[in-house]
Amino acid sequence: MRYPTEPGTLYIVSTPIGNLSDITLRALQVLSSVDLIAAEDTRTTRILLEHYGIKTPMISYYARNEKLRAPELVNELRQGKTIALVSDAGTPAISDPGAILVRAAIEANQPIVPIPGPTAFVAALTLSGLRTDRFVFEGFLPTKKGRKTKLSYLAQEMRTIVLYESSHRLLKTLRELIEAMGERRASVSRELTKKYEETVRGSLPEILSYYEKRSVKGEFIIVIEGTEHAKRKESSS
Repeated sequence: MRYPTEPGTLYIVSTPIGNLSDITLRALQVLSSVDLIAAEDTRTTRILLEHYGIKTPMISYYARNEKLRAPELVNELRQGKTIALVSDAGTPAISDPGAILVRAAIEANQPIVPIPGPTAFVAALTLSGLRTDRFVFEGFLPTKKGRKTKLSYLAQEMRTIVLYESSHRLLKTLRELIEAMGERRASVSRELTKKYEETVRGSLPEILSYYEKRSVKGEFIIVIEGTEHAKRKESSS
């Protein structure tokens, strides 16, 4: 069934973070109905489209070309084309390209419609066992400049902290978190919704010890308790 898309509209479409069955019916309808899909990686998105028999044309839209590509796509919107924006996985513009195109569409007064769906950090937060009523999502830490300052700032954060991390920096980041925050409770999730999905909970040193003894693979989400809860725990013990 075709979705009743509106001319000139940009659709921000969330796609599965691993398991292809996690896509919504509405997302499938939009992807089938729009004139064009702007994809972070057309090879990855093609797997999803072929799985559901969707033949909509695609164009690449990723971090290195988004400043150049955004005006082109906005021009297409002005001509009445409908465009779906997707990232490799999850929700576009959340630690992925997309924000520049959304701003450009807003400035051009083009309609924008979100098609909600999976977001990795929300899934990891709900699995953590830590407070979910108040949290801060920081995405990836700076790799060099400003990294130490950011860690020092986060050490004072009262809300639950959520970070993304790659496999090759996980151990380094865990060691730095221990140096900045001590034995805070935390959880680390990887490969959510996939075959090797895993969530490890405990103190930061316990989690570090776990991964030091294993091969570190996959995309990781680190969830850490805030300083307010950590201090309350210490005062009650």
